[in-house]
Amino acid sequence: MSIEMNESNHPIGDTFQRQTKYRRGHLPGGRLDWASKPAPYKHYPSAPTIPLPPPADSGGDAIWDVLKHRRSVRSFQDEPIQARDLSQLLWAAQGITRSTHQVGFRTAPSAGALYPVETYLVVHAVSDVPAGIYHYAIAEHELEQLSAGDYRAQIAQAALDQEIARRANVVFVWTAIFERAKWKYKQRAYRYIYLDAGHIAQNVALGAVALGLGSCQIAALYDDEANALLNVDGVEESVIYMTVVGKPH
Repeated sequence: MSIEMNESNHPIGDTFQRQTKYRRGHLPGGRLDWASKPAPYKHYPSAPTIPLPPPADSGGDAIWDVLKHRRSVRSFQDEPIQARDLSQLLWAAQGITRSTHQVGFRTAPSAGALYPVETYLVVHAVSDVPAGIYHYAIAEHELEQLSAGDYRAQIAQAALDQEIARRANVVFVWTAIFERAKWKYKQRAYRYIYLDAGHIAQNVALGAVALGLGSCQIAALYDDEANALLNVDGVEESVIYMTVVGKPH
């Protein structure tokens, strides 16, 4: 199997790691252009919306019990999960916990509070939420319906043909809008974006345990197929991570 190389005949991953290092005395300089800062939220103004039940922000299982019981779950029951549980998981992923006049701070950390990651859903079986593809409108805590219908086959194919994406109740699909982070961190931003996605996915994994649900994270995916499913361009915005959630057997 060949390893993709850059023009200097070095593996691209190694080159990226080396060329995005911070070195003492050689940090990037310059002032931030606040007028060009990307918008922190993405919206689909013409999309039908589905309000979500208000999430709980207190009570529940002790965090130590939740951590102890976190497992990757790949076998799910064939019955819907509740809309209130989906609401809770979305809030766990990226819900706003505190707002200022400039930024809404969220449940998961983000480098520079720039929040480059967007949450999409491919819903298979959730009560009161028709099957289809959705975008999570964070500020409003509601779903924007991008397309209605059964996308089990397409999301499973995009997830490297993994059947867990077909059998789960819902698939969380995370994209990155790269410029939100590059505006400040330039090429180093890519490191931070992937870390941000990991923080978000871990919140969903722990939230699923607290709700009696199962989850499994998926990083192996066919990029172009996943991007086409969400109708994002793969350049300015691209799929970087997935998580499947359902009722475990």
